[in-house]
Amino acid sequence: MNSKEIHGILAYPVTPFTAEGDVDTGRLASLVEQLVADGAHGIVPLGSTGESAYLTEAEFDAVVDTTIGVVADRVPVVIGASDLTTANTIRRARYAERAGADAVMVLPISYWKLSEREIAQHYATIGAGIGIPIMVYNNPATSGIDMRPELLVQMFTDIDNVTMVKESTGDLARMQRIGELSGGRLPCYNGSNPMVLDAFNAGAKGWCTAAPNLRPQPCLDLYAALRAGNQSRAEAIYQDLRPLLEFIVAGGLPTTVKGGLDVLGRGAGVPRPPLLPLDESGRDELKRLLLTT
Repeated sequence: MNSKEIHGILAYPVTPFTAEGDVDTGRLASLVEQLVADGAHGIVPLGSTGESAYLTEAEFDAVVDTTIGVVADRVPVVIGASDLTTANTIRRARYAERAGADAVMVLPISYWKLSEREIAQHYATIGAGIGIPIMVYNNPATSGIDMRPELLVQMFTDIDNVTMVKESTGDLARMQRIGELSGGRLPCYNGSNPMVLDAFNAGAKGWCTAAPNLRPQPCLDLYAALRAGNQSRAEAIYQDLRPLLEFIVAGGLPTTVKGGLDVLGRGAGVPRPPLLPLDESGRDELKRLLLTT
């Protein structure tokens, strides 16, 4: 099984679209290259930020191929492979594995609310179908399914390639409970942007975030300060970043990050309907956050 270390600032690129609404692989390549050049410790396309739920399978595959080709093994790539059905999640995960992904991230999305038995079987079947690690993604705000720490640790115990958890509830006690139940063996990655400082202080191994698209250096500086044990510097960086983190989460990551890239002169198109671009007041707020910092 792939053993490349996944840690630090894990950057989520948006999926750019052309004026005609097609995936713009050339622009995606530029965005991913910039994230790597800026110093991200890993790249995670096709999550919520990457609008994976709104892509066709051919578009999904194109994003996988473009991202892995550009990264060229310089940092780990974790592909978001979630889908409504177990079968198509496996298809996406296998495609990512063949393309050279280091791991896949899977959110249990479903029209019907899944029982814990169904969730566990979903991940077990995916795990049996691939040979690379799975990051279990818990984000009830988008999936409508909340996985208890007990279930997450049980799947870590029972399924060989369930090796890490992205916890996005914003509840620090969840992460602490996972650590207690697993004896510190199950790595957690923070997916709640406003909680990043507390999460790292609680032992999170990485921060899964779209913020490096807009302000990469403070994200990296925050992680470096914490690794160096400089808590006061980390706190100052966090307080500077916090308004932006809260804004992009509240406004929806594809919408706000694409709006921010446009403000910075690095446009990546607009979100795919039914998502809409930022309104004028939102753009004004982003300008204030990005151009006066």
